[in-house]
Amino acid sequence: MKKNIQDILTEALRTAVETLYADRIHAREVPVEFSLAGGFGDLSNNTALRLSGLLKEAPLSVATRIAQEINANPGDQLKECLKEAKAEGAGFINFYLRNEYFYERLNDILSPAKTFAGSTQGEGSAVLIEFVSANPTGPLSVAHARQAVVGDVLANILARLGNSVAREYYLNDEGNQITILGESVQARLEELDGKTAEFPENYYQGEYIYDIARQAKKEKIKSEEMGDFAARVILEVIRKELDDFGVRFDCWYSQKELRESGKIQEALDALKEKGFLYEQDGALWFKSTSFGDDKDRVVIKSDGTYTYLAPDIAYHREKYNRNFKWLINLWGPDHHGYIARLKAAVQAQGKDPESLSVIIVQLASIFKEGKPLEMSTRKGQYITLREVLDEIGTDAARFFFLMRRTQSHLAFDLETAKKQTSENPVYYVQYAYARMRSILRNRTAPHLAREKASLELLKEPEEMALVKKLWQFDFMLQVCFKTLDPYMLTVYLQETAEKFHKFYDRHRVLGQDEGLTNARLSLVEATQVVLAAGLDLLGISKPEEM
Repeated sequence: MKKNIQDILTEALRTAVETLYADRIHAREVPVEFSLAGGFGDLSNNTALRLSGLLKEAPLSVATRIAQEINANPGDQLKECLKEAKAEGAGFINFYLRNEYFYERLNDILSPAKTFAGSTQGEGSAVLIEFVSANPTGPLSVAHARQAVVGDVLANILARLGNSVAREYYLNDEGNQITILGESVQARLEELDGKTAEFPENYYQGEYIYDIARQAKKEKIKSEEMGDFAARVILEVIRKELDDFGVRFDCWYSQKELRESGKIQEALDALKEKGFLYEQDGALWFKSTSFGDDKDRVVIKSDGTYTYLAPDIAYHREKYNRNFKWLINLWGPDHHGYIARLKAAVQAQGKDPESLSVIIVQLASIFKEGKPLEMSTRKGQYITLREVLDEIGTDAARFFFLMRRTQSHLAFDLETAKKQTSENPVYYVQYAYARMRSILRNRTAPHLAREKASLELLKEPEEMALVKKLWQFDFMLQVCFKTLDPYMLTVYLQETAEKFHKFYDRHRVLGQDEGLTNARLSLVEATQVVLAAGLDLLGISKPEEM
């Protein structure tokens, strides 16, 4: 049986539309998408709603005719899977699948020879995800931490779906912020030497500046080298924090090296040859309005220095030159207005602007003892990633930073993240996994072969609810792919854990007759496989016992 049920249903829908409305609609042009039906069937489709306007017919009437046609002529493949198609609600077509389909799906999960994430998206695509990319001017904040885990988990999901994924950190290791960093350290160094030093408001004021000053004094760093020295020290701190957070990069790409290589000028020369640069008021401008931007942008200022856009143009040119086909950038909300000009630069270089995806990751707020902790990089009044890790650990931090859509502001309380109760979602999920491991360790008949399990014995509502939830794993990964947001995976794992706890609390697994015991052990083992895969994608540990 072909396992990709969405492909089977798509073909059935288009065949039905062609049969019913061939004189008015070309069935192959009908967009077909599915969602989980939420209590009405197993999968839902809104094709009838899309067609009703074209057909001048009520959506429910269209849905009813299509559902009846599919039920009457399902085809051989769908006949094995489908119990019934129903027109319901405002005009949705909901599909109710046979239990036999789910039993076979359960066997797929248990089969070591198969990957149960059977749906691939962009298989073989070379994808470069650039994320965090915080300036090396201070420790990582919780905003950077959220970007870090979102990018890391998204990379894991894309790789599981068949893409070739590389992770990259773009290091802005030169420019005015590095100059100010060096001046900040130099001023603190003078204070340590007992001198009175001017310390403007725009200097970096965190305690870490004193630490760097002490190290610079010990190593006798010259004042003109202070900025680069401080950036190197902070970069090592950032690397260690990310490593402890479970986030590792394939490449740390230096802007300083990019400039010194001459590639920024090469990129600008290439655009100039194409006629996309012009001079005005002593500056060099990029004709970004030719590619949908709201105004042209300066790339070289009248004083001869580059704007931020110039190295970004060259950097993205380099990404394509390294044979990446799909570029994904994770940025903070203050960069939203920058998207149009960068996509314009990509298009000006002859690339499809859709090959660049920019994900805006909203800020995160942390509460402690009911009070929000304020963040300000320059003033040093912000909670760092290190503080969060020390307070709640890597597992809880990774999970909590993913518990809202990336486009939504995130707020969570450190006290909740430390609780070892069902109030703490990561504890709840890990406890379910540990519970499964305990059951499988203590089974009284380890000789029972799972491939011989009679899965049709699984008929109780809690059993089938869990079986169907396991089947939804692939669907959830597709949702994460389409939205470029790993948030739904955390929701899915919590729901799976809930279904498992409910099943286990109401039904004995061990001590039944051999057939039912084996079937339920197979269900527990399949749940453990799926939960393990989800936790691995999130980069969260799988405890054997709790």
